[in-house]
Amino acid sequence: VISTCCLFHLHNSCETDGQCCFLSGQFDFTEFEGKTSFGMSIFNLGNAIMGSGILGLAYAMSNTGILLFLFLLTAVAALSAYSIHLLLKASGVVGIRAYEQLGYRAFGTPGKMAAGIAITLQNIGAMSSYLFIVKSEFPLVIQAFLRADNNHGEWYLNGNYLVVLVTVSVILPLALMKQLGYLGYTSGFSLSCMVFFLSNKENMLCFMFTFFAPQTAYTIPILAFAFVCHPEVLPIYTELRNPSQKKMQQVSNISILIMYTMYFLAALFGYLTFKENVEAELLHTYSRIDPYDTLILCVRLAVLTAVTLTVPIVLFPVRRAIQQMIFPNKTFHWLRHIAIAVVLLIFINMLVIFAPNILGIFGIIGATSAPCLIFIFPAVFYIRIVPKDEEPMRSTPKLVAACFAGLGVLFMIMSLSFIIIDWTMGSSNAAGGH
Repeated sequence: VISTCCLFHLHNSCETDGQCCFLSGQFDFTEFEGKTSFGMSIFNLGNAIMGSGILGLAYAMSNTGILLFLFLLTAVAALSAYSIHLLLKASGVVGIRAYEQLGYRAFGTPGKMAAGIAITLQNIGAMSSYLFIVKSEFPLVIQAFLRADNNHGEWYLNGNYLVVLVTVSVILPLALMKQLGYLGYTSGFSLSCMVFFLSNKENMLCFMFTFFAPQTAYTIPILAFAFVCHPEVLPIYTELRNPSQKKMQQVSNISILIMYTMYFLAALFGYLTFKENVEAELLHTYSRIDPYDTLILCVRLAVLTAVTLTVPIVLFPVRRAIQQMIFPNKTFHWLRHIAIAVVLLIFINMLVIFAPNILGIFGIIGATSAPCLIFIFPAVFYIRIVPKDEEPMRSTPKLVAACFAGLGVLFMIMSLSFIIIDWTMGSSNAAGGH
C-alpha cells in the first residue's frame, strides 16, 4: 500500500516523525532495517507483558475462584491478541510503526497527545510497581541472607537507598541503549527468572470455587494491567528482522500464550497453597512460610531480577511518547535520549518512595489507561485509518472494532465504579500498605 506518510520507527537517527519521503516520483517509506530475530522479539514482547502483575494474580483468583478467573484470563488474553491485530492492520495500511503517530494519522494532534499521555501514564505506573517491589522486597531478601533478625537502620537494608542503587547500576545503563532489540538477551534472562519462580512453588491444598468477594473490584483491572504490552508492539515490530504483519502477529500470539500459561500457573499455585490467606503481593505470602528458607529466598531474588530487567523495556515507549509530544520534529540526539531517561527514572524513584500501595497502583492504572491502550485506541484508530473503499463503515470488521471500543469504555466505567465503591466501603485492602 502506497501511503502519503512514511514509516516511523523508534530511536533511529533518520527519524522523520511525520515528514514524507518522495523518491523516484512516488511516495516511499523511510526504510529501517530490523536486526532483531524472531525469538528475541518474543523475549522482548514477553518481557514487556510480564511484570509485577504476576504477583497480584493469586490474589485475584482468591476473589473470583478458579473457573471464573480462568474465563476472565482467557478473555483478556484473546482480546489483547485481537487488539494487537487491529494495531498491526492499521499500521500496515499507512506504514506507521509508532502508536502516537497512528493517533496523529487518525485524529491529528489530539489523537497523538491522547495516545502519548496514555502510554506515559500506563508505563510509568508499570515501572513504579516494578520498582515498588524492589523497594519492599530487596531489603527483606538481604536481611534474610544475612540472617539479621532486626533492622537497625543500616543503609543496605533501606528500601529507598536500594531502589536508587538498582536504578543507577542496572536500569539506567540498559535504558540508554539506542535500540530496543539490544535488550533481547536481558529479556530472555528475565523470563527465565520468572520460570524459576513458577517451577519452585508448592501445590498443597484443594480447590476452592469462590465466585464473588468484596475485593472482586480489583480482579479485572489487575488482569488487564497484566496483559498490557501494546505500546511496545510497534517498536518491536520496527526492529524485527524481515518484518511482516503476519510474522509480528505470530510474535504477539506466542508471547501472549507463554505469559497466559505463566500467569495461570502463578495464580493457581499461589491460590491453592494459601487460599483466602493470599496477599495482594504474592512474595509477602510466601515469605511467611520461612523467611530464611534458601529456596524461597532464591525465588524472591529471581522475581526481583525479572521485574528489574523489565523496566528498561517499558521505558522505551515512554521516551518515544515524550519525544513525539514535546519534540515532534527533532531527529535522534544522544543528549535528549539520555536526558529523558534520567528525568523519567528520577521521577519514578520519587514516586516509588511515596507510593502507598501496590494494589492501588494495579487497580487505578488498570482501570484507566489500560482500557484505552488495549480496547479503545486500537479500535478507533483502525476504524479511522483503514480506508472506506477497502472496508466500509458498516463492514463486519469495523462493526466488530466499534463494539470492541465500546467494550473498552464499559470496562473502564465498570472498573472505576467498583473501585470507588470498594473504597467508600472502607476496605482495608484498598487502603492498606505493604
